[in-house]
Amino acid sequence: MHSFWQDLRYGWHMLAKHLGFTAIAVLTLALGVGANTALFSVVDAVLLKKLPVSEPDRLVLFTSTASKEFSPSYTGSSSLDPASGLAIRTSFPYLTFTRFREQQSVLSDVFAFGSVSVNVNVDGQAEVASGQAVSGNYYAALGVPVFLGRTINEGDDQAAANAVAVLSHRYWLRRFGGNREVVGKQVNLNNVAFTIVGVTPPGFNGTGQIGASDDVSIPIVWEPQVSGERSWMKGAGIWWLRIMGRLKPGATAQEAQAALQGVFLQSVLDHRLARQAQQSPAPGQGRNTFKPLEPKNYPHLALDSGSRGEMNTRRSLAQPLHLLFGVVGLVLMIACANLANLLLVRASSRQKEIAVRLAMGASRWRLIRQLLTESVLLGVLGGGLGVLFAQWIRDGLLSDWVGRETALNPRLDLRVLGFTLGLSFLTGIVFGLVPALRATGLDLTTALKDSGRSSSATSRSFLSKSLVAVQVSLSVLLLIGAGLLLRSLLNLQRVDVGFNTSHLLLFGVDPNLVGYKDERLVNLYQQMSERLEAVPGVQSVTFSSVPLLARGSSDRSFYLPRSSTEPDGTRKKSGQVYLHQVRENFLEAMKIPLVLGRALTAQDDARAPRVAVVNQTFAGRYFPNENPIGKRFGFDSEKTSEVEIVGLARDAKYTRQRDETPPTAYLSWKQELSSVGTVTFEVRTAGDPNSFLSGIRQAVREVDGTLPLSNIRTQVEQANQTLAMERLFAKLLSMFGLLAQLLAFIGLYGVMAYMVSQRTHEIGIRMALGANRGTVLKMILKQGMTLTLIGIALGLGGAYVLAKYLESLTTMLYGVDPRDPLTFGAIAALLTLVALVACYIPARRATKVDPLVALRYE
Repeated sequence: MHSFWQDLRYGWHMLAKHLGFTAIAVLTLALGVGANTALFSVVDAVLLKKLPVSEPDRLVLFTSTASKEFSPSYTGSSSLDPASGLAIRTSFPYLTFTRFREQQSVLSDVFAFGSVSVNVNVDGQAEVASGQAVSGNYYAALGVPVFLGRTINEGDDQAAANAVAVLSHRYWLRRFGGNREVVGKQVNLNNVAFTIVGVTPPGFNGTGQIGASDDVSIPIVWEPQVSGERSWMKGAGIWWLRIMGRLKPGATAQEAQAALQGVFLQSVLDHRLARQAQQSPAPGQGRNTFKPLEPKNYPHLALDSGSRGEMNTRRSLAQPLHLLFGVVGLVLMIACANLANLLLVRASSRQKEIAVRLAMGASRWRLIRQLLTESVLLGVLGGGLGVLFAQWIRDGLLSDWVGRETALNPRLDLRVLGFTLGLSFLTGIVFGLVPALRATGLDLTTALKDSGRSSSATSRSFLSKSLVAVQVSLSVLLLIGAGLLLRSLLNLQRVDVGFNTSHLLLFGVDPNLVGYKDERLVNLYQQMSERLEAVPGVQSVTFSSVPLLARGSSDRSFYLPRSSTEPDGTRKKSGQVYLHQVRENFLEAMKIPLVLGRALTAQDDARAPRVAVVNQTFAGRYFPNENPIGKRFGFDSEKTSEVEIVGLARDAKYTRQRDETPPTAYLSWKQELSSVGTVTFEVRTAGDPNSFLSGIRQAVREVDGTLPLSNIRTQVEQANQTLAMERLFAKLLSMFGLLAQLLAFIGLYGVMAYMVSQRTHEIGIRMALGANRGTVLKMILKQGMTLTLIGIALGLGGAYVLAKYLESLTTMLYGVDPRDPLTFGAIAALLTLVALVACYIPARRATKVDPLVALRYE
């Protein structure tokens, strides 16, 4: 221990004595370690961190898999398994939950939760909040402690119980200012009075998708009263509840799946029978015909780990985050290569000191330990400074993406700091070991001579050159990746979306939450539109059930009159059409050109024949080489001619810029009133839309002061939000690529400067024998550019090989070939130019060597 403290003190002394060397080494490491720390904090929050509940590893999350032939009435997350082609669903009907609770052979608890839209009115101030309905044992089964008051219990989830609600800690702070007197306070949720009984602890954001946080929780039994006509529990109900369970000690997920598969299937069949018995088609919606379900199409129960809550969003983010982690890993490798080169140069200047210590009896291991102590100290100092860089990267560069995830808050906690400390130690040891071995592998006789050179100078020079070539090649990889992503982002920003995005303000309203329906809803929307149109500077006002370029969509199966029939006599579906239930002036207000026919009008109401305007993709796919005007289709297999096409509109992007435009139909909202819930108003203004916000708020208040506006943004902001991930990756990869280039520049410059200093004597002899400055300049530049070109060639080769992987990143690249010659050529030219500058400075210094001074060198 005494010798360790001695090594530590001596290491501090040597680092303090050479502050320039120490500063460069620490800064270089801090950049690499800081980038890795920032990304690890996000990876930890998104992929690794478990729910802050009791024994999270014993939690399981139920899912189901089924073929496309099985399509229940469903709301929730769903995805397609690329391997099997089966649909993976996360929601279940309430009947399945009750059956599971009766069969707890391997589960100690089964609990459920589902999303509910709520308009929270507190002291006359209303706003839309995210809500969930939970089973009475939800909090107890999870083992979530209460922060204030109490949580929902089994008694609250009974028909005769009082209406109670629990607030999340985040919502309590934001809406109620952290007032501890909130327990016992009455609030109105969708005009139903509830009593707040508790607040959940900080850090617990529910068991939903990552980044989501349910502001208000109510018992499941109260969902029908809160949701009214739109209740998921109406009649036999639909698939809307997420179900989780807690395994008994020693039980496995496979045992739970086997025990509940039969119960699940029977509940599904019983639910289908109940739905069929109470089925009655809504006006204009067609019939959801229940075909006999063949055994091969029966759904199957599956179980995921529930330790992190719902996993769909986490899985979608896994590949991008792993890619980013690989990128910052390359940056750290470049930084460490620089550190190794610095240590090699430092060891070269200390060879006489090391030789003397060896000659006086110090063991080689003792000196290696001393040198490793110094490199570890550099690593720790770099890690400490890297934490500050990590904070900056997280708060600055990641803010655009993290800000979208409302409850996602990556923190530099003890886990992240432990990762940083471990990474710093590992960096110091691994990249300090080779320089330490090189430095202590001396020929004492040669090293102790005044004018001698180290016998390892040649090998050390070769190692330094190799490290520089690696740095350049890794820089090429990063910069090519950044170039491809930047070109993809530019291509996406230049996509013709089919409508005018400028001067549009968007906001959402959901009058259904406060009891508006039928004629009252029609009158409300008409009054709001008229008041908004009267605001000075507003040019036009429209609304739609789904906003454009917002990733959301609404689609429905439809039938054409000429469609064939299935063997059982039912009409075969012609396809899926994406829907826009819109105000009659939608195309005009959004400036979507009408190609043929007419637009929707105010007379296209519930009493008029049903009509639609379709886009070019719809017409081209289902009426190729025909005039679609006057053609008919239907949403009911028995009414295939119910809807007449009266107009053809130009194609406009629906969900995202990168998606192909789907077959789309624009329907009059008055003829689709039962499907119109939350709508998005699109207000076109004469100037900056944000400057009209106060007037728009006042106009809505004049119609109904209890109706809150939600998700206020401009159309440009909405469009940019759909590109947030692409913009984040382009920004991060560009920054890390330029950082890698800077580190490679420093490394190349350092090696060339070292080589010039080592060859000062040789250069003096050459000049004394008649070599001119141009010859010396060419000689030095040739050496440096050879290293550069080798590194660029290796980097281009590596990027070409990795193009196969880049081709799989369909969510990242758009309109650009992963082997794009323009990007490859531009990056190669840029790095060549940068390397030329890095080599020219030492080379020019070499041409100024005085032969008389050089001949006396050493």
